[in-house]
Amino acid sequence: MSIEKPIFPYFQPIICTASGKIIGYEALARQQDDNGDIVSAGHLFTATDAASDQQLLLLDRLVRRQALEQFKALKSKAYLAINISASWIDHLEDFSALPTLQMLQELEIDKSRIIVEITESKVELKKLINAVKEYRKHGIKVAVDDFGTGYSQLERVVAMRPDIIKLDMKLFKKAAKGGVERDLVHLITSLSQRTASRIVCEGVESNEEFFYALSCGSQFMQGYLFSKPEAEFKTPDHYQSQIQQLRKKFLKRTTSREQKKINIIKRIKDLIEILRKSLETDFNLNELATYPFEQSGILRFYLCDNQGNQISSNFNFSDGKWFEEHREFGFNWSWRPYFYELLALESIDDHYRLVTSEPYRDFSTSLLCKTMSIRLDAERILLIDVIAEWL
Repeated sequence: MSIEKPIFPYFQPIICTASGKIIGYEALARQQDDNGDIVSAGHLFTATDAASDQQLLLLDRLVRRQALEQFKALKSKAYLAINISASWIDHLEDFSALPTLQMLQELEIDKSRIIVEITESKVELKKLINAVKEYRKHGIKVAVDDFGTGYSQLERVVAMRPDIIKLDMKLFKKAAKGGVERDLVHLITSLSQRTASRIVCEGVESNEEFFYALSCGSQFMQGYLFSKPEAEFKTPDHYQSQIQQLRKKFLKRTTSREQKKINIIKRIKDLIEILRKSLETDFNLNELATYPFEQSGILRFYLCDNQGNQISSNFNFSDGKWFEEHREFGFNWSWRPYFYELLALESIDDHYRLVTSEPYRDFSTSLLCKTMSIRLDAERILLIDVIAEWL
């Protein structure tokens, strides 16, 4: 591979999960290798010895213009996502004459159908903000690419307020298998909902990854499950039947999973009621141990007064036995949502309502948990920690 070989654009479809239609394309640089196979030319723009910055900048603009010229002939209303390295922006001095804007004006392309993807690389934040403002002034949408790695930091998202957040492919694939990466992706999707950004999952290659992307609330996807980058555009409904079948499978499996979860929650609530009645009088830990608390994901329970002060030990359940832990006796939990939300509900006479917290990582067990709170009597509130995957 060398810079002397011609470089040209290929286009990868981006699918709308709600309609099943091709909503847009990402333009990607390609090149023929020594065997005549079409391969990515992306490494040329990251290799330090491939060419000078000026040569690479001119090459990048050449591919960008080729992509825009081909896109102009597309009859559908799909958009085109073009990658612009943040390092190129760092070289700019005059933000009123951005090269991409000049190309769009010369080619008379509707700017509202263009998305600029700011790719991962170091850039002076002020210059990035100025470039984004100029793009937006002309109706161009902006995306953060490879979010979750490298220079695609929260600071950049806060500064840019992007229309689209594209998850880093490696992060997405790790998250699809679970672990802390999954927690991170859920945080990112929560951030996108709060900032009105849309999530795009790229690198979707299997049904399982498609289902996971749906569970994350991803509205747009791209990947080899649908198509690799190709030279030609497709009709908007090319993958509609495939998406429809995948959505049906997702609905069937998630409905079944939710039904199981509902049954588990009912069992947990029944056990909590047994626990609540036992705590109205002097309770016997050995007697409570005969009930299937552990098999239902209940880790521990404890009591608080109406000011949020913990007035009991933690009663932990493990290996079929209850045992006491005194370390958090006297702690105050009034600042936790599951506590003050319960008191707020009682102010409108909604007594004995079960309030559940957001998931969190339990310090003692490292398990993802939720805390449930319920009124025990006039003076006491019962709190129960439950493994989150059971709820």
